[in-house]
Amino acid sequence: QVQLTESGGGLVQAGGSLRLSCVASGRTFSTYHMGWFRQAPGKDREFVATIRWSGGHTYYADSVKGRFTISGDNAKNTVYLQMNSLKPEDTAVYFCAADTPPNRAILSSLRQTTAYDVWGQGTQVTVYS
Repeated sequence: QVQLTESGGGLVQAGGSLRLSCVASGRTFSTYHMGWFRQAPGKDREFVATIRWSGGHTYYADSVKGRFTISGDNAKNTVYLQMNSLKPEDTAVYFCAADTPPNRAILSSLRQTTAYDVWGQGTQVTVYS
C-alpha cells in the first residue's frame, strides 16, 4: 500500500511562487505516475500535472503550462510542483495522486481523477491579489 503526504501550501500574493511536495511511503516502487490535482470551492477536482516515473515524461493542464513545473526525486520518493506566476484563480486545495498496480493509467486517462487510486489529504493554496 502507498501513502501520499503533501506539504508546502500557503498564502501568497499574485505573481508569487510556491513549491508543493508530495512524499510517497509504503510500497513506493510500485507507482507508475504521480500527479497533482486541485479543487476549488464548489468546483470539480481538476488535473494540474503528472509525471511518469519511467522516462520522466510530464503532462500539464493548459491553464498551468509555462507557469508550473512538476518534477520527481526517485531517491526521496517525492514529487514536487513548482508554481510560479501564481494567479488568484490558482486558489484551491491541491491533491497528490498516484496509480499503483494493477491500476496503471493509460496515456489518454492521465488527466482524469479515475486514473489514480491513491490520494493524499490535500494542501491549501491561496493566492490573493
